Amino acid sequence: MEKMSRFEVSISITGAFIATLSASFFSFSILSMEGSTMILASTGASAMLIFGMPRSPASQPWPLVGGHLASAFVGVTCNFFITNDLLATSLAITLAMLLMHKLRCMHPPGGATAISAIIGGQGVIDLGYAYMIIPVLFNSIILLSFALAVGMLREKNPYET
Repeated sequence: MEKMSRFEVSISITGAFIATLSASFFSFSILSMEGSTMILASTGASAMLIFGMPRSPASQPWPLVGGHLASAFVGVTCNFFITNDLLATSLAITLAMLLMHKLRCMHPPGGATAISAIIGGQGVIDLGYAYMIIPVLFNSIILLSFALAVGMLREKNPYET
């Protein structure tokens, strides 16, 4: 892991706080408290990656957004077709991992996104495939927007090509 300067650590912590607060506010405003807490677990894990390890392949824009979307799709699909939560969550993790490998968007917090589609509460389940857009895509875009902004302040921007 690449060592960060004090300045980079400071902006990473600040960026993670503001991004997570923004995503939390958004999720709480559209879902019940019950559904939001599960979704925010994966959001928090993503924030740890993209702000704490910004140069990691899993912290790049496509893995962040694509990994969460692929995992949400798998989770919702497993929830529709498998009535046993234990089997559905276990299968969702493995299928999400497979799909992320195939799409080249491996983002480990996506596993929690897949599980949240199954055990995230009735508010999440009622969303069906809309779960992919609201809140998953929106939260991913919120995190990515702040990560890109923080990236411009870093000594070496991890998102420059």
